[in-house]
Amino acid sequence: MALYPTPHINAKPEDFAKTVLMPGDPLRSKFIAENFLTDAKLVNNVRGIQGYTGKYEGTPVTVMASGMGMPSMGIYSYELFNFFGVDNIMRIGSAGAMSEKIKVRDIVIAMGASTNSNFAHTFNLPGTFAPICSYEMLRACVDTAEEMGAPYHVGNILSADVFYVDKEGVPNNFMSQLSWSKMGILAEEMEAAALYMNAARAGKNALAICTISDHLVTGESTTSEERQNSFTEMMELALKTAKKLADK
Repeated sequence: MALYPTPHINAKPEDFAKTVLMPGDPLRSKFIAENFLTDAKLVNNVRGIQGYTGKYEGTPVTVMASGMGMPSMGIYSYELFNFFGVDNIMRIGSAGAMSEKIKVRDIVIAMGASTNSNFAHTFNLPGTFAPICSYEMLRACVDTAEEMGAPYHVGNILSADVFYVDKEGVPNNFMSQLSWSKMGILAEEMEAAALYMNAARAGKNALAICTISDHLVTGESTTSEERQNSFTEMMELALKTAKKLADK
């Protein structure tokens, strides 16, 4: 019996490229498809989660939103890896810097994704799992960033389970952020750890590339419109990385 369409993706395996770029925002998927892909076709719009498949410089690429948070990323990446034959997923999103050496609009390439989530418990492991990216994808992305001259940092990020924190009756939230940064955490976002765990379980490849949209130390930030439309350097980095993976 066919496993598709699923409850969340109304498509067939042949509708997807082997590499899928996943921004959180469906409008960012639309922006990438309209501005970077040729012959882009809408392949999914269930719940407004827009997915497009087209070509970037002749290479088939799909761009589809993940939604916000690990539960949403967990659903879409699981289905793409396990039901639709996708081999590589690149998260392309925004993150908040937790290190003073990183500037707003810099790119962070996540070698590892620490988390305060219980997502790993679903795998029934007798210890603590350390979610890491695909080395092949990481190397291709870093090489591409070097070629582009893009401002990038490679390291560990934090995939947080919540965006808003109840600060009443608890220590200053900045102190919690400082604890993570003392362990070398570069930035905070909300999806990468689930993506990396699903990739590991499926025997597939994953990488998270994030543009710094705000700074948790300095307080500097960008607008939602800027996040949707102006992070083009990260988008080009991901697309060129996808092409490099396909050309190998």
